[in-house]
Amino acid sequence: MIETIANLVNLAILIAFLAYKLRKPVSNILNKRTEKVKSQLSQAEEELADAIELRRQYEQKLDEVGQKREEILTQAHKLASETKERLIAEASKEAATIKARAAVNADMEWERAKSDMRTTIIEVSSLMAENLVKLTINKDTHDRLFDETLSDLEGMTWRD
Repeated sequence: MIETIANLVNLAILIAFLAYKLRKPVSNILNKRTEKVKSQLSQAEEELADAIELRRQYEQKLDEVGQKREEILTQAHKLASETKERLIAEASKEAATIKARAAVNADMEWERAKSDMRTTIIEVSSLMAENLVKLTINKDTHDRLFDETLSDLEGMTWRD
């Protein structure tokens, strides 16, 4: 039993000695660990603040891109509208020109048809008159008309 008490006293002295000798190094290790954790927390907070700032900048850029997209779309719609108006105006002008040209061509065709009809009527009339003359004029009347026409022609003077 004395031996056990002596062992306990030795153990208590050893613990007190170790506590006295190791207190400073353990305290330094714990302080370093605390400082390291604080440093990591501080760095994490800085990185979080940087990440928040980057996110804000990203959202700002997205807003700017959205605004530019809207401006470009607005300009594209405006340009498309102007182009549409211009093309419609050009098409209307060309349609009016084609219509006017068609009217002129129709008038020319009408005049040509009238002229062709007159020519045809004259030719038919001449043929009818020739046939009528052939039926009504005999040889004596023919010779007499020929002689009259020759005498009329002899009395005329020709000019160059």
